[in-house]
Amino acid sequence: MADALAFLHTAQAHVQTFDRLARQLAPDLKVGHLVMEELLADARVAGTDNAALVSRVHAAMREAASDGATVVVCTCSTIGGIAEKTATGGAFSAQRIDRAMADRAVRTGPRVLIVAAVESTLEPTTALIVSAATQAGVGTRPSALLVAHAWPHFEAGDHGRYVETLAEAIRGAVGKADVVVLAQASMAAVTPLLADLGVDVLSSPHLGVAHAVATLRASRTAWG
Repeated sequence: MADALAFLHTAQAHVQTFDRLARQLAPDLKVGHLVMEELLADARVAGTDNAALVSRVHAAMREAASDGATVVVCTCSTIGGIAEKTATGGAFSAQRIDRAMADRAVRTGPRVLIVAAVESTLEPTTALIVSAATQAGVGTRPSALLVAHAWPHFEAGDHGRYVETLAEAIRGAVGKADVVVLAQASMAAVTPLLADLGVDVLSSPHLGVAHAVATLRASRTAWG
């Protein structure tokens, strides 16, 4: 499978979303998906520094690439930091969906409000924001908003109520933030509900997939 892009998901709902987005941005590419919901469930229990979990995430990334994908993107923010450190042997590029979003956020303003519905997402996303700021040579003052009561709606398949709950919580907490970061890919639909908020509200899917496609195009050019 040449010129292929693959995704590792921890929710079945992401397959349609990312398949559609990838085909919009790069209709000529072959797109593959691997769903392993148990990786997020286990990360929430064992923590992202659990050695067994780390090994399983790396194995999952390699499995996602097994059909010959040039770039594999992990769409789960909780395990994304593990995924992008996968030893690929040069066979593919391992990426996390939210890195491009973090790079944009720290250039938008120092006061970054990180919003998550799953607590296990906050620490790795905050670490990513701090790392992105350091790499960009800018200061950052991240703060966190956990909207845990929204997640049961997502798990129940009630995405409308999920995004409405998130939007209401964000409106009440945005304060003097310069930019809002939606830490989970599942939150992307919240963005249009906050168009009048007065600050940028960033989500990871479009930015992350665009970065993955750019990486793949660059690799193709390098190979001639």
